[in-house]
Order: sequence, then C-alpha cells, then structure tokens
Amino acid sequence: MRKYLFNGSLLSAIAGGWSIFQTTKEGPRDWRLILMWISWGLTIAIAAGTIAKQAQDSYDLES
Repeated sequence: MRKYLFNGSLLSAIAGGWSIFQTTKEGPRDWRLILMWISWGLTIAIAAGTIAKQAQDSYDLES
C-alpha cells in the first residue's frame, strides 16, 4: 500500500484532480470539462497500473 501512497506519478495525478475540481466549481461547464475528467481518470488508472506492474516485476525478479 505504501508504494501507492508515496509514488510521485500518483501524487501528481491527484494534484491534477484538485485542479480539475476547482475548474469544475468555478469555470464554465461544457464538453471540455467532461474530457478533462475522463483524462484525469485515465491518468489515475495508468499511474496505478504502472505501480502495480513495477511491483509485480520486482516480485518476479526476487523469486
């Protein structure tokens, strides 16, 4: 679990989510806002997948 919490790519993706949240609260709501949320979700998924793959690869090397 610690590898997910302290990973730089995941922390930066979460910070990007905060920015999108602020834009949602204050900015106009149009099709670009939907695309921002979709891209943020994909960024989170890619970051988590990369962390999991790295953990699996390091586990495979140990055994």
